[in-house]
Amino acid sequence: MPPADHIPSPALVPHDNNVEAAPAPTESEPLLGRPGDAVQKPHDPMFRNLYLGTGWLAQLGVLLLLISTWIAVFRNPTLPLVSPHPLLQSLGVFLLVQAILILQPTTHANPTAKKNGARLHASLQGVSFLLFLAGIAVIETNKHKNGYAHFHSTHAYLGVITGVVLLVQYLFGFTIYVTPVVWGGEDKAKQLWKYHRYVGYLLLLLLLATTSSALWTDYVQSSLGIPLLTFPVASVLIVLGVFPRAQLSKLGLQRH
Repeated sequence: MPPADHIPSPALVPHDNNVEAAPAPTESEPLLGRPGDAVQKPHDPMFRNLYLGTGWLAQLGVLLLLISTWIAVFRNPTLPLVSPHPLLQSLGVFLLVQAILILQPTTHANPTAKKNGARLHASLQGVSFLLFLAGIAVIETNKHKNGYAHFHSTHAYLGVITGVVLLVQYLFGFTIYVTPVVWGGEDKAKQLWKYHRYVGYLLLLLLLATTSSALWTDYVQSSLGIPLLTFPVASVLIVLGVFPRAQLSKLGLQRH
């Protein structure tokens, strides 16, 4: 028998199929934790999704990454074709994490909340994608103008790989959500969501690896002086905050 706080109240049981019932434990089970630990309950405000369950750990990590980057950049002389790169990329990572956190708990939210979550997720992802593009454009312009090698470091290689995956993921999600006819209709497109989520979690790991590898670039070591453990610690906190909240049902998995 499910715990008392997961038994749907009669007021929440749908009678006209417009409102979904409270989550069933077997369908709301995250990768780690108890069923319902990271589920948006009916009528809960959307902003709670940003710190629900282990989400606060992810917020702590991404704020550490963002604030440490911005402080380091503005404590040193700014370079027009270099300084914007870490500012834009770190802000892009911040918004991408918010996009993930806002959507994860909406498995059993009412239909309106689900739509709002999807729209916020898409909007935040769209803005973060533009920030990443702008950051890449800035650093590539700097390399071209000064004749620097485009693949000078591990950070550069990871950046290219991550950028390609990011573009594919953005187009994949956009077509599934906005133009499902591309995939043969809405029903077939819905079957692809789990792959979008798998790629999304992989992309997050790539972004964090790319960000951490920046600590060993000449610019960060010679000018910014960010402590070497800052980004790895931030990345671990983000992973500990995001991944345990992944819903098994959304990934097409079921724990036996």
